[in-house]
Amino acid sequence: MARYVTTVPSSKTPEEAFAYMSDVRNFALWDKGIKKVIQVVGDGAGLGNVFDITVKGFGGQNSVLRYVTLECDSPTNVLVKGKNLIFTSVDRITITPTATGCDVTYDAVLTANLIVWPMNFVLGRVFDKVGDVATRGLKKVLA
Repeated sequence: MARYVTTVPSSKTPEEAFAYMSDVRNFALWDKGIKKVIQVVGDGAGLGNVFDITVKGFGGQNSVLRYVTLECDSPTNVLVKGKNLIFTSVDRITITPTATGCDVTYDAVLTANLIVWPMNFVLGRVFDKVGDVATRGLKKVLA
């Protein structure tokens, strides 16, 4: 299991930040590890909506995770869970109002499944690098 947590200050209102972050289709705009997002259930943000996210995999191989929005509480909380045969990712986005806008906290837990579970021991180092790149993207879109 690997975990990456980052908090990005934003000049956006909590409602604006929530609208952007709760629409999983936007993930590809700030996370360079995501190649594409296709919504397969619903339209935009919302509880129960489903997305297929293609990510850059290890060794250059792409991998698709099916994400489901499990919680969507405007304007403070979003929880999505993605899964495929190899990995499970649970991502929580928390938005906290501040005097100048809000803070957006992205908390992601990535777990290797089944036969690749031994990867959990080294997954943290790789996930930190991927997370740092995504944080830079978040800072740009939430400024």
